[in-house]
Amino acid sequence: MNRREFLKNSSIIAATGLLASRGITLARAQDDQTYTMVTFLSGIDYWKDCYRGMQDAAEFLGVEATYTGAPEYDITAAATVLEQVVAQQPTGILVTVINPEAIQPIIDSAIDGGIPLVTFDADSPASKRYSFLGTGNRSAGVQAARYVGGIASPGKAAVITVPSQGNLLERAQGFMDTITAEFPDLTVGDDLIVDNQNNSTDAATKLAALLQANPDVTAVFSTNASAAVGAAQALREAGMTESVAHIGFDYDEGTLDLIDNGDLGATLAQGTWQMGFWGMMFVYMVANQKIESVSDWQAAGISPLPPNVDTGVVVINQSNSQYWRAAE
Repeated sequence: MNRREFLKNSSIIAATGLLASRGITLARAQDDQTYTMVTFLSGIDYWKDCYRGMQDAAEFLGVEATYTGAPEYDITAAATVLEQVVAQQPTGILVTVINPEAIQPIIDSAIDGGIPLVTFDADSPASKRYSFLGTGNRSAGVQAARYVGGIASPGKAAVITVPSQGNLLERAQGFMDTITAEFPDLTVGDDLIVDNQNNSTDAATKLAALLQANPDVTAVFSTNASAAVGAAQALREAGMTESVAHIGFDYDEGTLDLIDNGDLGATLAQGTWQMGFWGMMFVYMVANQKIESVSDWQAAGISPLPPNVDTGVVVINQSNSQYWRAAE
């Protein structure tokens, strides 16, 4: 059994015990219950593991899971898709938030309309969502800083991110604050931030320009998967791969190839399957009135779920990358 299957089975066993304690066994099919996952950039590989977790939970519960999203990185398009899903009145919704303020009114309308909704991966903390499951992004940025700070030569630390995206901004801020506080031989600042707009081409071209202007860059933190791919290309073309400590975020087979080939030092892996699996469990428990934290949580005016669940990150490098390879 590989690591993925072990973690998956462990979570299912834990869920089985939890639900059994509530008098629930492996559910028979409930054809009238449909739960929907909504993302932006819906075609990227990153969401596949989130949805796989949701599907595993849905199969366990005997309900239907569906997936949709805006294919482009566009706030208006993402909002439109979520509005359409809410109008269809699914039993529950899992949504990742492209922009906290833009999506908040739609989330609130879903909750007001009686649809259980949790956010995952990227949050809208001021909304009425019942829970957020995802990476503690600031903590992840701290971990990235300590990784590169421990191996980088004195110089400058660059950050590739999307400043308008809340979760990426938190990662970048955690990284920058930790570099400043703990690694005085490294300089970091707003002039060393690259906005890659969630695509590898911008990451490559903009980092290449930054490296020309700042040849003393010795550390790079790529806060999203496409940034890591583009940054690795820029560093390789500049002949700086070996002299720059580079850590990315997220992974796919291509990212693992970069690590194994020595073109990327490391990446941070999120608990994506956990987000989908436990997010599905959360909305199911609310939709089916299985939450009994108090006699009536709605009348009490409290959330039925933990407001925040940190699904964590781990460092993938050449020493352990094999365990994240998809099973043959």
